[in-house]
Amino acid sequence: MAQYKSALDTDLIVDAVVGTGFTPPLKGMALAALEWIQGNPAPVLAIDLPSGWPADSFKASLDTSVFPADGVITFTAPKPAHVFGQLTRRWDQPIVIAPIGSPDVAIVSELQLTWAGSAHALTEQARPADSNKGKFGHVLVIGGSVGKSGAPAMTSLTAMRAGAGLVTAAVPAPVLPQVSAYAPELMTWPIPANSAGQIASKGLTPELFESLTTGKTVIAVGPGLGQGPGVVKLLTSVFAETKIPVVIDADALNTLAANPQLRAKLGKLGKEGRTLVLTPHPGRWRGWLARLSRRSRRTGCKLRAASPEKWRHTGAERLAYLDRAPDGSVAVNTTGNPAMAKGGSGDMLTGLIAACWRSIK
Repeated sequence: MAQYKSALDTDLIVDAVVGTGFTPPLKGMALAALEWIQGNPAPVLAIDLPSGWPADSFKASLDTSVFPADGVITFTAPKPAHVFGQLTRRWDQPIVIAPIGSPDVAIVSELQLTWAGSAHALTEQARPADSNKGKFGHVLVIGGSVGKSGAPAMTSLTAMRAGAGLVTAAVPAPVLPQVSAYAPELMTWPIPANSAGQIASKGLTPELFESLTTGKTVIAVGPGLGQGPGVVKLLTSVFAETKIPVVIDADALNTLAANPQLRAKLGKLGKEGRTLVLTPHPGRWRGWLARLSRRSRRTGCKLRAASPEKWRHTGAERLAYLDRAPDGSVAVNTTGNPAMAKGGSGDMLTGLIAACWRSIK
């Protein structure tokens, strides 16, 4: 190969060595070409996929040889590898889907996958000139405990900044001063607390709960909540005494995972068509959802649960399972970046989902 090294004295290398239908590993001339360009400073543009990547892979990275890429361009529609794989050297380098005039009827995904980059338009919807706060929903955030006041505060702030007309944070009374100090426009509601600074089961009366939920359009429950007995009573009330959509996060999920009776109630609501959004992070994903549905397996990116309902799931592994999609379609969130891997990102996700419910319901 030494006699051809001068050919790499170029401004751009276009990788079109292998294409769709390739099965790893690279070998022969393809592997030799990879070895030839390694260490070359010129940027690499991959056509369709970096050579070495299987198109139907759901993996973020491969343990086999693959061409480097500083940009990827494919055509008509993405393949699973475009959505899930780290195809470029850096996470912020472009992956472009270029239209070439293919008719929509010719683009069919047997995996029922759509990627949600275009859903950014949800946050950019024009508001009428006669808008007022009453037209954009009232989010109720229930969470917090002593030592975890920041979680419901971040959820509430995100809901406000994402466009909710009104936001009320219902938190244990001892942490209400900290939460209310985050933003003057945030409304708050004190909930009786036990000696540990968590929601007290005895203080959460039916009358208090009815007053708390009246006029609300979506509930976000769980951030910083703790897992005391009051949380079980709270979730029982949320499931049995309201009909509005619920975003379930953090300690509300942990409580569900540990309580078979609550899981049974949740499953019943799913069958009845109640709108439920569950947001487990990857650390909770496999064990938690397996317990929730009693039996689960993954085929490709699709969840198969023992129960017939489809679960809406966002956050963990960037998947969203649509509870109302009778065909089991899956939307993949391709936004975000590794800098979001820190405490608090999930709390903000919960607030964002709750605020945007007016756009996606």
